[in-house]
Amino acid sequence: MVSAELISTLRELSRADKFYIMQVLISELAQQETDLIKPDQFYHVWSPYDAVEAADTMLKVLQAAKTQDHA
Repeated sequence: MVSAELISTLRELSRADKFYIMQVLISELAQQETDLIKPDQFYHVWSPYDAVEAADTMLKVLQAAKTQDHA
């Protein structure tokens, strides 16, 4: 949990310093995101290829929407 003292200190910073802090934090978050994907690893990725049931469902939804547009 973030302390009230830290929040108070951040509020007292200049606009430029606040942007700098944001840049540092965003860089940290971005680095953590890239650390989630490891090189030389196998990751499953879903593909709509051979997803006949999903295509059928989507076709029914589109047809229903088209019918409602013309009603």
